[in-house]
Amino acid sequence: ETFEMLIRLAENYTSTLFCNAYGNMAAEAAVHVQEFFTDVGLFLFGADVSTEEFVNRFFDTLFPVVYNHEINPGPTDISLEYAECLRVARRDIRPFGNVPKKALGQMGRALLPSRTFLQALNLGIEVINTTDHLGFSKDCSRALLRMQYCPHCQGLTLSKPCMGYCLNIIRGCLADAAQVDLHWRGYIQALEELSGAMSGAYDMEHVLLNFHSLVNDALVRARINGAELSEQVNKICGPPVRKPKESPGCSFDQNKGNQGLKMFSRDSEETLANRRKEFIRHLRLYRAFYGGLADQLCGNELAAADGLPCWNGEGVV
Repeated sequence: ETFEMLIRLAENYTSTLFCNAYGNMAAEAAVHVQEFFTDVGLFLFGADVSTEEFVNRFFDTLFPVVYNHEINPGPTDISLEYAECLRVARRDIRPFGNVPKKALGQMGRALLPSRTFLQALNLGIEVINTTDHLGFSKDCSRALLRMQYCPHCQGLTLSKPCMGYCLNIIRGCLADAAQVDLHWRGYIQALEELSGAMSGAYDMEHVLLNFHSLVNDALVRARINGAELSEQVNKICGPPVRKPKESPGCSFDQNKGNQGLKMFSRDSEETLANRRKEFIRHLRLYRAFYGGLADQLCGNELAAADGLPCWNGEGVV
C-alpha cells in the first residue's frame, strides 16, 4: 500500500507539471503519464516488464505530443500517421537530449532493489506461514502429554516441568523449525544489506518523486531546440500532416492524492527510507526466533521458574 501511494503521488506530481506549465498538452500527456506509472507499479510488484522498455515508450509517445503543441504548433492537430512517424523517429532525433538515458539509469538503479526487497518480504511471509502450521509427530504429542499432565495423576496440579526437561521435550518437537534458524538469520542479514544499499541513486522514493523534474528538463530542451528539431522532423517524416484539433485542456485534479504529501516529504520522519529502517530494526529482534523458540516457550510459559519445585518426568524435585 505504501509503494502504491508513492507511485500515485509521483504520477500526480508529473501530471501537475503538465497542467501548470504545459496546459495545452496536459490532457494528451496524462494518458502517457498514467501508462508510465502503471508500468512502474507492475515492475515493482514482479510483472515481467522491462524498465528500458517502458521508459523509452514514455518518451517515444511523449514526443508527438510535444511536437504538436510546443515545437510546431498549428491550428489543427497532427494526424495519427504523422504522430506514429514521430514516435518511431524519437530515438534518432533525440529531442529530449540525454534526459531519457538519465531517466532510464535512475529507474533501473532504484526500482530493481525495491522490487527485490518486496519479493524478499513475500518470501519471508511464506516462510512464516509455512512454519506456523508445522504438525507435531505422535512421539512429540505423547511427550508433551507426559510433561504437562502426568504430574496431575499424582495430584501435583500446580507443578510445572523443570527447565531442562521442558527444553529437551520442546526442542525435540521443534526440530524441524530449528532447521530454519540458519536460513532465517541469513535472510534477515540479506534484507539488512539490501535495505542499506537502497539509498542515494538507489532511493526509489527520491527517484520517483523527482521524475517530474526530469520530464520538465526534457520539455525545456525540446522547446529551446525547436527550430532545429523541426528541420530534422521534416527530413524524416516530411511536413506536418494535420487533422481537426481535438486536444482538450487540462482536466487533472491537482488536489488528488495530496493527502500523501506529508508522508513522503523529504523532511519528514515518515519517509519510505525511515519506515524501511524501522522495519529492519524490529526484524533484527527476531533474528534468533526459530533457534530460540524452545527457550522462549519454556522460559515464558511452560517451565517452572528457577528455585521452585518442578516435575522432571518422574517426580517433583
